[in-house]
Amino acid sequence: MLAQMAEEDGDEASLLEARAAVFGLAAKIGELELKKMLGGEDDDKPAIMTIHPGAGGTESQDWARMLLRMYVSWFQKRGLKFEILDEQPGEEAGIKSVTIEVTSEYAFGYLRAEIGVHRLVRISPFDSNARRHTSFAAVYVYPEIEDVEFELNETDIKVDTFRAGGAGGQHINKTDSAVRMTHMPTGIVVACQSERSQHKNRASAMKLLRARVYQKHKDDEEAKRESKLASKLKIEWGSQIRSYVLQPYQMVKDARTDFETSDAEGVLNGNLDGFINAYLLAADAERKQV
Repeated sequence: MLAQMAEEDGDEASLLEARAAVFGLAAKIGELELKKMLGGEDDDKPAIMTIHPGAGGTESQDWARMLLRMYVSWFQKRGLKFEILDEQPGEEAGIKSVTIEVTSEYAFGYLRAEIGVHRLVRISPFDSNARRHTSFAAVYVYPEIEDVEFELNETDIKVDTFRAGGAGGQHINKTDSAVRMTHMPTGIVVACQSERSQHKNRASAMKLLRARVYQKHKDDEEAKRESKLASKLKIEWGSQIRSYVLQPYQMVKDARTDFETSDAEGVLNGNLDGFINAYLLAADAERKQV
Protein backbone atom coordinates (compact mmCIF):
# COMPACT_ATOMS: atom_id res chain seq x y z
CA MET A 1 0.00 0.00 0.00
CA LEU A 2 2.74 2.48 0.96
CA ALA A 3 4.76 1.58 -2.11
CA GLN A 4 1.71 2.08 -4.34
CA MET A 5 0.98 5.50 -2.80
CA ALA A 6 4.61 6.59 -3.14
CA GLU A 7 4.65 5.46 -6.77
CA GLU A 8 1.45 7.36 -7.53
CA ASP A 9 2.84 10.50 -5.85
CA GLY A 10 6.16 10.19 -7.66
CA ASP A 11 8.00 10.23 -4.33
CA GLU A 12 11.15 8.27 -5.22
CA ALA A 13 12.68 8.42 -1.73
CA SER A 14 9.52 7.07 -0.10
CA LEU A 15 9.24 4.41 -2.79
CA LEU A 16 12.78 3.18 -2.10
CA GLU A 17 12.09 3.17 1.63
CA ALA A 18 8.87 1.20 1.16
CA ARG A 19 10.56 -1.35 -1.07
CA ALA A 20 13.38 -1.78 1.45
CA ALA A 21 10.80 -2.39 4.18
CA VAL A 22 9.07 -5.02 2.03
CA PHE A 23 12.33 -6.81 1.28
CA GLY A 24 13.29 -6.72 4.97
CA LEU A 25 9.92 -8.17 5.98
CA ALA A 26 10.22 -10.92 3.38
CA ALA A 27 13.67 -11.82 4.68
CA LYS A 28 12.36 -12.03 8.27
CA ILE A 29 9.44 -14.21 7.17
CA GLY A 30 11.84 -16.50 5.34
CA GLU A 31 14.02 -16.75 8.43
CA LEU A 32 11.02 -17.64 10.61
CA GLU A 33 9.85 -20.28 8.13
CA LEU A 34 13.34 -21.77 8.13
CA LYS A 35 13.45 -21.93 11.92
CA LYS A 36 10.11 -23.78 11.88
CA MET A 37 11.98 -26.58 10.12
CA LEU A 38 14.52 -26.73 12.93
CA GLY A 39 12.28 -28.79 15.15
CA GLY A 40 14.64 -31.64 15.94
CA GLU A 41 15.41 -32.50 19.55
CA ASP A 42 18.82 -30.80 19.46
CA ASP A 43 18.35 -28.28 16.65
CA ASP A 44 18.16 -25.27 18.97
CA LYS A 45 21.45 -26.12 20.68
CA PRO A 46 24.93 -24.68 20.17
CA ALA A 47 27.27 -26.91 18.20
CA ILE A 48 30.78 -28.30 18.12
CA MET A 49 32.23 -28.78 14.64
CA THR A 50 35.35 -30.71 13.69
CA ILE A 51 37.09 -30.86 10.30
CA HIS A 52 39.48 -33.67 9.35
CA PRO A 53 41.38 -34.03 6.05
CA GLY A 54 41.26 -37.31 4.16
CA ALA A 55 44.22 -39.19 2.76
CA GLY A 56 46.51 -37.16 0.54
CA GLY A 57 48.81 -35.28 2.87
CA THR A 58 49.31 -31.61 2.05
CA GLU A 59 46.56 -31.53 -0.59
CA SER A 60 43.76 -32.64 1.73
CA GLN A 61 45.16 -30.68 4.67
CA ASP A 62 45.03 -27.51 2.58
CA TRP A 63 41.44 -28.36 1.60
CA ALA A 64 40.55 -28.74 5.29
CA ARG A 65 42.00 -25.26 5.88
CA MET A 66 39.88 -23.88 3.01
CA LEU A 67 36.77 -25.40 4.61
CA LEU A 68 37.68 -23.83 7.95
CA ARG A 69 37.95 -20.44 6.26
CA MET A 70 34.60 -21.02 4.50
CA TYR A 71 32.78 -21.81 7.73
CA VAL A 72 34.38 -18.94 9.65
CA SER A 73 33.22 -16.58 6.87
CA TRP A 74 29.70 -18.03 7.12
CA PHE A 75 29.67 -17.63 10.91
CA GLN A 76 30.71 -14.00 10.51
CA LYS A 77 28.11 -13.30 7.82
CA ARG A 78 25.38 -14.80 10.02
CA GLY A 79 26.62 -13.05 13.15
CA LEU A 80 27.20 -16.36 14.96
CA LYS A 81 29.48 -16.52 17.99
CA PHE A 82 32.28 -19.05 17.66
CA GLU A 83 35.65 -20.03 19.09
CA ILE A 84 38.36 -22.31 17.74
CA LEU A 85 39.01 -24.77 20.57
CA ASP A 86 41.82 -26.72 18.96
CA GLU A 87 43.73 -26.45 15.68
CA GLN A 88 46.50 -28.80 14.52
CA PRO A 89 48.56 -27.29 11.66
CA GLY A 90 49.89 -29.42 8.82
CA GLU A 91 53.62 -29.89 8.27
CA GLU A 92 53.75 -27.94 4.99
CA ALA A 93 50.35 -26.27 4.69
CA GLY A 94 46.77 -26.56 5.83
CA ILE A 95 45.55 -28.27 8.99
CA LYS A 96 45.49 -31.81 10.35
CA SER A 97 42.31 -31.11 12.32
CA VAL A 98 40.32 -28.28 13.86
CA THR A 99 37.57 -28.11 16.48
CA ILE A 100 35.21 -25.12 16.60
CA GLU A 101 32.59 -24.27 19.19
CA VAL A 102 29.60 -22.32 17.83
CA THR A 103 27.68 -21.01 20.81
CA SER A 104 24.79 -19.27 19.05
CA GLU A 105 21.25 -20.62 19.30
CA TYR A 106 20.21 -23.08 16.55
CA ALA A 107 23.83 -23.59 15.50
CA PHE A 108 23.42 -27.38 15.45
CA GLY A 109 20.16 -27.18 13.52
CA TYR A 110 21.82 -25.27 10.69
CA LEU A 111 25.20 -26.99 10.73
CA ARG A 112 23.87 -30.54 10.60
CA ALA A 113 23.43 -29.77 6.89
CA GLU A 114 27.24 -29.82 6.63
CA ILE A 115 27.88 -33.24 8.15
CA GLY A 116 29.70 -35.49 5.71
CA VAL A 117 32.55 -35.67 3.24
CA HIS A 118 33.38 -32.63 1.11
CA ARG A 119 35.24 -33.15 -2.20
CA LEU A 120 37.46 -30.61 -3.96
CA VAL A 121 38.69 -30.73 -7.59
CA ARG A 122 41.32 -28.15 -8.60
CA ILE A 123 44.70 -27.55 -10.18
CA SER A 124 47.01 -28.23 -7.28
CA PRO A 125 49.16 -25.29 -6.11
CA PHE A 126 51.53 -27.92 -4.69
CA ASP A 127 52.07 -29.77 -7.98
CA SER A 128 54.93 -28.38 -10.09
CA ASN A 129 53.30 -29.97 -13.16
CA ALA A 130 50.02 -28.12 -12.52
CA ARG A 131 47.94 -31.28 -12.62
CA ARG A 132 44.36 -31.55 -11.44
CA HIS A 133 43.91 -33.15 -8.00
CA THR A 134 40.92 -34.41 -6.03
CA SER A 135 40.93 -33.93 -2.25
CA PHE A 136 38.55 -34.93 0.52
CA ALA A 137 37.80 -33.69 4.03
CA ALA A 138 35.17 -34.75 6.57
CA VAL A 139 33.00 -32.44 8.64
CA TYR A 140 31.41 -33.65 11.88
CA VAL A 141 28.94 -31.62 13.95
CA TYR A 142 27.72 -32.44 17.47
CA PRO A 143 25.11 -30.66 19.59
CA GLU A 144 26.65 -29.04 22.66
CA ILE A 145 25.03 -30.60 25.70
CA GLU A 146 24.67 -28.80 29.01
CA ASP A 147 21.71 -30.77 30.39
CA VAL A 148 22.33 -31.90 33.95
CA GLU A 149 20.65 -35.27 33.32
CA PHE A 150 23.53 -36.32 31.07
CA GLU A 151 26.75 -36.55 33.02
CA LEU A 152 29.99 -38.44 32.47
CA ASN A 153 31.43 -40.65 35.18
CA GLU A 154 34.84 -39.20 36.01
CA THR A 155 36.21 -42.66 36.75
CA ASP A 156 35.57 -43.54 33.09
CA ILE A 157 37.79 -40.71 31.82
CA LYS A 158 41.55 -40.95 31.40
CA VAL A 159 43.22 -37.53 31.36
CA ASP A 160 46.70 -36.91 29.92
CA THR A 161 48.53 -33.60 29.78
CA PHE A 162 51.28 -32.73 27.34
CA ARG A 163 53.19 -29.77 26.01
CA ALA A 164 51.24 -27.87 23.38
CA GLY A 165 52.83 -27.66 19.95
CA GLY A 166 53.10 -24.54 17.87
CA ALA A 167 54.90 -22.68 15.15
CA GLY A 168 58.03 -22.33 17.27
CA GLY A 169 59.76 -19.46 19.04
CA GLN A 170 57.79 -17.66 21.69
CA HIS A 171 54.56 -19.46 20.80
CA ILE A 172 55.76 -22.84 22.05
CA ASN A 173 54.18 -23.58 25.40
CA LYS A 174 56.81 -24.36 28.03
CA THR A 175 54.38 -26.20 30.33
CA ASP A 176 52.12 -29.23 29.97
CA SER A 177 49.00 -27.15 29.30
CA ALA A 178 47.48 -29.28 26.53
CA VAL A 179 44.88 -31.84 27.61
CA ARG A 180 43.84 -35.17 26.08
CA MET A 181 40.81 -37.04 27.41
CA THR A 182 39.87 -40.65 26.67
CA HIS A 183 36.42 -42.00 27.50
CA MET A 184 37.32 -45.59 28.34
CA PRO A 185 33.91 -47.26 27.76
CA THR A 186 33.55 -45.87 24.22
CA GLY A 187 37.18 -45.26 23.24
CA ILE A 188 36.37 -41.67 22.22
CA VAL A 189 39.45 -39.42 22.43
CA VAL A 190 39.47 -35.61 22.38
CA ALA A 191 42.25 -33.08 22.84
CA CYS A 192 42.51 -29.33 23.33
CA GLN A 193 45.58 -27.10 23.35
CA SER A 194 44.31 -23.75 22.11
CA GLU A 195 44.69 -22.03 25.50
CA ARG A 196 47.85 -21.45 27.55
CA SER A 197 45.92 -22.44 30.66
CA GLN A 198 45.58 -26.16 31.37
CA HIS A 199 42.38 -25.39 33.29
CA LYS A 200 40.76 -23.78 30.23
CA ASN A 201 41.92 -26.57 27.92
CA ARG A 202 40.54 -29.15 30.36
CA ALA A 203 37.15 -27.40 30.40
CA SER A 204 37.04 -27.24 26.59
CA ALA A 205 38.07 -30.89 26.25
CA MET A 206 35.38 -31.96 28.70
CA LYS A 207 32.78 -29.99 26.77
CA LEU A 208 33.77 -31.71 23.53
CA LEU A 209 33.91 -35.15 25.18
CA ARG A 210 30.43 -34.76 26.66
CA ALA A 211 29.04 -33.77 23.26
CA ARG A 212 30.61 -36.74 21.49
CA VAL A 213 29.69 -39.33 24.11
CA TYR A 214 26.13 -37.96 24.27
CA GLN A 215 25.79 -38.25 20.51
CA LYS A 216 27.15 -41.79 20.51
CA HIS A 217 24.58 -42.79 23.11
CA LYS A 218 21.84 -41.30 20.96
CA ASP A 219 23.14 -43.04 17.85
CA ASP A 220 23.27 -46.36 19.67
CA GLU A 221 19.66 -45.90 20.76
CA GLU A 222 18.50 -44.65 17.36
CA ALA A 223 20.56 -46.59 14.84
CA LYS A 224 18.51 -45.29 11.93
CA ARG A 225 18.82 -41.64 12.88
CA GLU A 226 19.51 -39.48 9.84
CA SER A 227 22.91 -38.01 10.65
CA LYS A 228 24.56 -40.91 12.55
CA LEU A 229 27.12 -38.44 13.80
CA ALA A 230 29.24 -40.81 15.83
CA SER A 231 29.88 -43.21 12.95
CA LYS A 232 33.19 -42.90 11.12
CA LEU A 233 32.79 -41.39 7.68
CA LYS A 234 34.78 -42.86 4.81
CA ILE A 235 36.71 -39.86 3.53
CA GLU A 236 37.04 -40.97 -0.05
CA TRP A 237 35.54 -41.00 -3.56
CA GLY A 238 31.84 -41.78 -3.75
CA SER A 239 31.05 -40.88 -0.15
CA GLN A 240 30.89 -37.10 -0.56
CA ILE A 241 27.84 -35.01 0.23
CA ARG A 242 29.09 -32.03 -1.79
CA SER A 243 31.58 -31.46 -4.59
CA TYR A 244 33.49 -28.23 -5.17
CA VAL A 245 34.95 -28.11 -8.68
CA LEU A 246 37.35 -25.24 -9.45
CA GLN A 247 38.89 -26.64 -12.67
CA PRO A 248 38.23 -27.18 -15.56
CA TYR A 249 34.99 -25.31 -14.75
CA GLN A 250 33.51 -23.85 -11.56
CA MET A 251 30.62 -25.62 -9.88
CA VAL A 252 29.54 -26.55 -6.37
CA LYS A 253 26.84 -29.22 -6.16
CA ASP A 254 25.20 -30.99 -3.24
CA ALA A 255 24.68 -34.69 -3.92
CA ARG A 256 21.73 -34.93 -1.51
CA THR A 257 19.56 -32.09 -2.79
CA ASP A 258 21.03 -31.43 -6.29
CA PHE A 259 21.30 -27.77 -5.31
CA GLU A 260 24.18 -26.23 -7.27
CA THR A 261 25.82 -22.96 -8.19
CA SER A 262 28.61 -21.84 -10.51
CA ASP A 263 29.72 -19.24 -7.95
CA ALA A 264 32.33 -21.50 -6.37
CA GLU A 265 34.35 -18.54 -5.14
CA GLY A 266 31.30 -17.12 -3.37
CA VAL A 267 30.62 -20.45 -1.65
CA LEU A 268 34.21 -20.73 -0.45
CA ASN A 269 33.83 -17.19 0.89
CA GLY A 270 30.95 -18.30 3.09
CA ASN A 271 27.84 -18.05 0.89
CA LEU A 272 26.34 -21.29 2.19
CA ASP A 273 22.74 -20.31 2.85
CA GLY A 274 21.44 -21.79 -0.41
CA PHE A 275 22.91 -25.21 0.37
CA ILE A 276 21.82 -25.21 4.01
CA ASN A 277 18.29 -24.04 3.19
CA ALA A 278 17.91 -26.66 0.45
CA TYR A 279 19.02 -29.41 2.83
CA LEU A 280 16.66 -28.29 5.60
CA LEU A 281 13.73 -28.10 3.15
CA ALA A 282 14.48 -31.60 1.86
CA ALA A 283 14.91 -33.02 5.37
CA ASP A 284 11.66 -31.40 6.51
CA ALA A 285 9.76 -32.80 3.53
CA GLU A 286 11.18 -36.28 4.17
CA ARG A 287 10.25 -36.09 7.85
CA LYS A 288 6.64 -35.20 6.97
CA GLN A 289 6.37 -38.24 4.72
CA VAL A 290 7.35 -40.62 7.49
